[in-house]
Amino acid sequence: MSTFLYKIGKTAYNKPWHFIIAWIAILGVVGAFIGINGIHTSSEMKIKGTEAQRVLDQLVEELPQASGGQASVVFTAPKGERLDTPERIQAVTKAIQDVYGIEYVINPIEAAAAAGATAADANQAGAAAAGSQQASDTNQTASAAQPQYGPLIVDGNPVPGVMISGDGNVALFQFQFTVQQMSLPQEVIDKVVKSVTAVEQVNLGIKALPSDTLVGKPAIGATEGIGIVVAAVVLFITLGSVVAAGLPLVTALLGVGISIGGAYSLSKFIPMTDITPALAMMVGLAVGIDYSLFIVNRQRRMILDQGLSAREAASRAVGTAGSAVFFAGLTVIIALCGMVVMNIDFLTAMALVAAASVFINVLVALTLLPALLGLVGERICSDKARKNNKEQVKAARQGMAHRWANGVVNRRWLLIIGVIVILGVAAIPAAKMKLGMPSGDTANLDTAARQSYDAISAGFGEGYNSPLLLVAEPSSSSDKITPEVLGKLVQAIQKHDDVSIVTPMGINQTGDIGIISVIPKSGPTDEATSNLVQDLRAKDSGISQSNNVTIGVTGFTAINIDMSAKLAEVFPLYIGIILILSLIILLLVFRSIIVPVKATIGFLLSIVATFGITTAVFQWGWLHAWFGFDTGGPLLSFMPIMVSGILYGLAMDYQVFLVSSMREAYVHGHKGTSSVVEGYQQASRVVVAAAIIMVSVFAGFILTEDIMLKQIGFALTIGILIDAFFVRMALVPAIMAVFGDKAWSFPKWLDRIVPNLDVEGDKLIAELKAAANFKDTKDLKKAAPSRAH
Repeated sequence: MSTFLYKIGKTAYNKPWHFIIAWIAILGVVGAFIGINGIHTSSEMKIKGTEAQRVLDQLVEELPQASGGQASVVFTAPKGERLDTPERIQAVTKAIQDVYGIEYVINPIEAAAAAGATAADANQAGAAAAGSQQASDTNQTASAAQPQYGPLIVDGNPVPGVMISGDGNVALFQFQFTVQQMSLPQEVIDKVVKSVTAVEQVNLGIKALPSDTLVGKPAIGATEGIGIVVAAVVLFITLGSVVAAGLPLVTALLGVGISIGGAYSLSKFIPMTDITPALAMMVGLAVGIDYSLFIVNRQRRMILDQGLSAREAASRAVGTAGSAVFFAGLTVIIALCGMVVMNIDFLTAMALVAAASVFINVLVALTLLPALLGLVGERICSDKARKNNKEQVKAARQGMAHRWANGVVNRRWLLIIGVIVILGVAAIPAAKMKLGMPSGDTANLDTAARQSYDAISAGFGEGYNSPLLLVAEPSSSSDKITPEVLGKLVQAIQKHDDVSIVTPMGINQTGDIGIISVIPKSGPTDEATSNLVQDLRAKDSGISQSNNVTIGVTGFTAINIDMSAKLAEVFPLYIGIILILSLIILLLVFRSIIVPVKATIGFLLSIVATFGITTAVFQWGWLHAWFGFDTGGPLLSFMPIMVSGILYGLAMDYQVFLVSSMREAYVHGHKGTSSVVEGYQQASRVVVAAAIIMVSVFAGFILTEDIMLKQIGFALTIGILIDAFFVRMALVPAIMAVFGDKAWSFPKWLDRIVPNLDVEGDKLIAELKAAANFKDTKDLKKAAPSRAH
């Protein structure tokens, strides 16, 4: 491997423009494909195989008019005033009529008229679709614990889809689209929001609050650039040169541009969520900068310490540090691609795009970077750096890294116990971790989504933020769903302790399906709502058995509940897969049993501590003001899987670069704890710089308004801090000191089977020395005849 990469590095250095033009051409092709295909992303995050998704797919196929997405808008009057004054009613009803006139929005009057109903029946159907309370005990019964409310009446008729609270201060407008929100063109959502917010311009004190399903995701903004600025500063301090510091940034930005652009260019053919490119950019920037930093730093050390030319040093750096980059990148890619086996579409897309970003950045670091180094030439190290190098090396021998390594070696057991205790305490909150999807109840207080959620809860009950859609089917093929059966089923469901309102929505023409709307008493992320969904689905429940039906539950709330449960179920499987695969990679790289096992145990400590701290901050709300959110809530359901995959790969980066330096020191004659100190001293500076860069890049995403990116960015930031500084820089050298030379013991039978990948470049150095000796011998032979004369 190292010999092959050495040749690539030398070729790129000698013919820089060939490689530079090739990469620029690739970027141009990607840009052209984006121009042809456009950019297509959505917020769809569905999991095939879940009960809610199965029911929804069934509705799409058999009763498409009932399968469209639902949305709501809250209209409020100033505190203490009513909305149902003539002027305000006129403004609100105009906004509602405008919404019903928008394409993709179902108008209940027209839908009922098309079915042959009278205008009065259509109005009643619209009110029922909104979940309004009817006088009939068959439909529903008002709960004394819930706020009093009813349909908004205009000229003696209810306004379709609108309810008003008992004090008249809040009106809730609920409507349905012909398709799911994820399939809606953005311009439709923009028209809806524009139509309802027009009431605010009539100077009547009305405020329109769209629900979270109508609020677009915040765009990635300038906050992410802060991490790049910090990374640039760290690069300059580490490499001591503006030119050297600029190269990792240039290569990382190009790699991210190609990978993200490539993902966008294929988004017409591959379904992609809107968070996917942001996640790939987050990972790609971090690894792209770090991988180039490792190679540039190795080249500079070879120039300064060994007196090599920039050309030879660049080639050897690609051969040695480049080998470590290749296998470090491979661990990240394996960890990400492990998500594919879970067969979750949106996670698969996220994982593959992020893995592609890592792969491209590895290729850029191994090919484009040496080409750029060829353009820079000997300027990669200034005359001042060459002159001061001996003093700097001498100072490093007595510097902080040397003192820390000696301290770790001398107090290894104290440090091991201390790190385990600290990370164990940090992990405690992870035992209470709850998974879910962001909703209005966790949005910031100044957002329309949160204000809409609170207004609905105050005026109509929190359950109106978590509606459920039930599909009832006969248990026997000979039975049918009749109005009488549906009425009895509604009465049975209404008796459940957590049910507020039950509304029959209709029966299909063949009598195979009955549809019911259920409003719980609890919110979308409450455990009571999840329990209600399970109770309604239970085939052995009194509700299903007494009515001889099978009940399926779907809707946005049920889909999120199922998604969280499914992801929690497959998480242990995923962790097992990446641990096994990566253990094999580390065994090949280090040719050791102890080192891979130790690395894996260290990662497990890192990940549980990371989830513990993330739970305390985002679920319990500790220090929430520091991180720009107001209310704690469940953690993002796919966050543990995504963070585990990324963090494992990045943790192994540090493991490879740090421990390979220790192995290199061991191979070159440093025995026992001396190899630990020597290897730590050689690698710690660049590993610390790499960790700070990754932390800076990830921390930039904590400042974004998108709670998904905020949680992932925070978890990765904390995870890198813990893994780099507690585990890799403290726990790893302490454990290596405990085992000493035994850490490198490898069974002979396994040694014969496992190929030698030569990550440290020993074979390469031997070949170069042999070639140099052969050249010297040949030169001597040529010179011998002339001396004889």
